[in-house]
Amino acid sequence: AEGFAARSVYKLEDLDRKLRLLRPGNRVLDLGCRPGSWLQYARQKVGPNGAVVGIDRDPLPSPIPGTRMLVGDLFKVDDKDLLGDLPAFDVVLSDMAPDTSGIKSVDQARSAVLVEEALGRAERLLAPTGAFVAKIFQGPDVEVLRKRMQTRFADVRLIKPEASRSESREVYLAGTGFRP
Repeated sequence: AEGFAARSVYKLEDLDRKLRLLRPGNRVLDLGCRPGSWLQYARQKVGPNGAVVGIDRDPLPSPIPGTRMLVGDLFKVDDKDLLGDLPAFDVVLSDMAPDTSGIKSVDQARSAVLVEEALGRAERLLAPTGAFVAKIFQGPDVEVLRKRMQTRFADVRLIKPEASRSESREVYLAGTGFRP
């Protein structure tokens, strides 16, 4: 009814409200951006002077005006292709989820691999004081990744947005105040 591509936008809205992630003029990278609701929300928040870039293995159902979309595998795309003409990003978002097997330990491990790649990209592409948020399935890797983030971010939190289903094992690792 509000014109967003998916209900996951309410997770980002909750994260943004709690962390004050997105501001006018920000440069935002959205990893795993399909179907596009996070791109839509980010575009609204950063305004005409901001930049929003998304990447996903599959194309969007329809283009989102004011954004740049790359179709490809994050593990194979160069940093320079993500940056384009931008010097860095102020916010890196990842709502990526693995192809699930139904085996909790396997799915959690696959989720952690995606977060590791997203975090590596954030460590290379974020501007000083930038923010990083990534979805991960709860399991033993969450603590390992949280500790890694604490070495690079002033504040690190584990958040379960109100819009997440109560039975869902997904949580979000969030870091603000990036220290290159």
